[in-house]
Amino acid sequence: MRLQTIQIVAGLAAALAFVLAFMAAGAALVSGLFMLLGLAALGWLAYSLIKMVLKRDRKAEPSARA
Repeated sequence: MRLQTIQIVAGLAAALAFVLAFMAAGAALVSGLFMLLGLAALGWLAYSLIKMVLKRDRKAEPSARA
């Protein structure tokens, strides 16, 4: 399975958002915003990967031969 560039960037952005969220633990509002941004990026990444795998699985089914 080959990842698309946008998926790699989203994964890195999610990791960066979580790191910034933990570093900014004293600032609850900013930390919460970065945490939500990271969760949204991870959610989108998981959704796009699942969609890509399911789409490829449909193509991989062998055609019925009579």
